[in-house]
Amino acid sequence: QVQLVEFGGGLVQTGGSLRLSCAASGSIFTISTMAWYRQGPGKQRELVADITRGGSTNYADSVKGRFTISRDNAKNTVYLQMNSLKPDDTAVYYCHIYNGINFYWGQGTQVTVSS
Repeated sequence: QVQLVEFGGGLVQTGGSLRLSCAASGSIFTISTMAWYRQGPGKQRELVADITRGGSTNYADSVKGRFTISRDNAKNTVYLQMNSLKPDDTAVYYCHIYNGINFYWGQGTQVTVSS
């Protein structure tokens, strides 16, 4: 059994910052890719950013230059630093991991950006 626990969501004004974290525990084995997805009101879930075990990153065009994904392999934790937040960033943010065998999702954390 694998558990993903997310922290850091909340309400912030336009231009503000938030940092999300997601810690994985349980029968993880070795996590290869860690990622953040989000689902805004009335929208489909989309990839925000992902990071390989070696540290290679990939970002959605809409967040490039504003968000930074990082990870701590020793702690099985992935982070998402979000700066210059916009109302369009309002969504439930989900942590996602792949350990070479299965995919796992976190429960989601709400991020709301007020204008």
